[in-house]
Amino acid sequence: MVSVLAEQDGARVDPGASTVVDALQSLEGQTFAAADLGSNSFHMIVARISAGGLQVVDRLRDTVRLGAGLTPAGTLDPAVRDRALACLSRFGERLRGVPSERVRVAATNTVRQLRQPRAFLMLAETALGHPIEIVSGREEARLTHLGVAHAMPDRLNRRLVIDIGGGSTEFIIGLGTDALETESTQLGCVATTAQHFGDGKITRKRWQEVATRFALEVAPFRARFLATGWRRVIGTSGTMKATAKILAELGEPPQLIRRRALKLLVDRVIRAGEIGKLKLPGLSEERRLVIVGGLAIVDAALDAFGLEEVQISEAALREGLLYDLIGRLQHTDPREASVRALAQRFSVDAAQAERVHDTAMTLYDHVSFPLGLGTEDREQLRYAALLHEVGLAIAHSQHHLHGGYIVQHSDLAGFSRDEQSALALLVRCHRRKPPANPYADLPERDRDRLRWLVALLRIAVVLQRARGVDSLSGIRLTVEPRGLKLHFPRGWLPGRPLTRTDLRSERQHLDELGLKLRIVSGLTADPLD
Repeated sequence: MVSVLAEQDGARVDPGASTVVDALQSLEGQTFAAADLGSNSFHMIVARISAGGLQVVDRLRDTVRLGAGLTPAGTLDPAVRDRALACLSRFGERLRGVPSERVRVAATNTVRQLRQPRAFLMLAETALGHPIEIVSGREEARLTHLGVAHAMPDRLNRRLVIDIGGGSTEFIIGLGTDALETESTQLGCVATTAQHFGDGKITRKRWQEVATRFALEVAPFRARFLATGWRRVIGTSGTMKATAKILAELGEPPQLIRRRALKLLVDRVIRAGEIGKLKLPGLSEERRLVIVGGLAIVDAALDAFGLEEVQISEAALREGLLYDLIGRLQHTDPREASVRALAQRFSVDAAQAERVHDTAMTLYDHVSFPLGLGTEDREQLRYAALLHEVGLAIAHSQHHLHGGYIVQHSDLAGFSRDEQSALALLVRCHRRKPPANPYADLPERDRDRLRWLVALLRIAVVLQRARGVDSLSGIRLTVEPRGLKLHFPRGWLPGRPLTRTDLRSERQHLDELGLKLRIVSGLTADPLD
């Protein structure tokens, strides 16, 4: 059973604890699943909500070594691709019967580096039977910390979490369930082994090269992390767990990496001279092929941050995905805080944002059922309405373009790469002439629904151009076979020439997006002519 945070002895409760407990209790008996598609291994966890906690009912793991199949051209070796798809097919069979809204699958560093990730994801999603999201390095770090925070709760002390994956290493300083600092580096056990020990030779010079590279990677944030400080250090994922297991076989305490013992292990590994000659107790054959690069990173991390010992957590990204998914379903979504913070940072007119938000939500409620739009669509529209004027902080001219850029390139906790791109698209397309084929970089499955969301946001912006002066009572939106019909009460439009002009333009712009907009005022079928 993965533990949840709870109040003890009158101590201060973690801010997210009671919310999580309430969320879990309200979902009693339901099954959830999460998978992370790492650069070394693919993992999946299936859990059931039981007695206010997550009860793990199944775990699946496959050493795919996706990172080893990444070519310099940014493509995947066909054999590695096929191995990944076969694994996802097995995962998909286990997920049959689990509703998509209770499944979350994240792809990490290797997929982030693909030149055309969409080509692989289309095949992968077909094999799995569920959508796959690409998460940024920082978002991967946040989610990993969330999993660790629930598995090893500490309400009062900051923790440093180090997650060494196949293609990247994440560093997080957290308190309670909150990630205070997050960073991701391009160092992982698969990539480091291939780059520095690819011919199988192990030398002290090569080991030092990894240490030097590590120091350069962490230099931009090392001082900031040290200044923030921590009381506990926790390691997670395969390399950390494998290292602790080896040390335990050599007589060290379980689930612990101590610096002195690690140095002895490093000396033993270097003396072996070759990966093929490496014999370590507790080391599986599949892990042996990448352990040297992983150990070099562990060694460099302890030296760079002056760490004497690291505790091991069994929980990692996949557990974090589960808790984040549950939070989304129960309206404790970190995306809300990210959007509000971004709006505040760029001094968005909060009153106007709320007006457009309320109007967009009303329009959404009018048409969501016949259009087949769901909860996630409503959330995307909400966030776009709250951020649609974020670009005004740069300039009024083309502020929709500025806004799209800001949203696309900001660190927004809780958003996958596709979610953030979709949000940026909505902000970019909320006014003026829409770009040709604005959905080209997004999954095909999302394009039709985003077209409707763009239309709803644009209409809401037009109706609120007077910035709250006009009452919108009696205005309705309905669905037609090829578009939308906007109904105005009799007498509302004649006295508003600016709105009439905007609607004429809007009709043309929506037509360019493949949607027809009809305007009805009272009994007048086309009051704009």
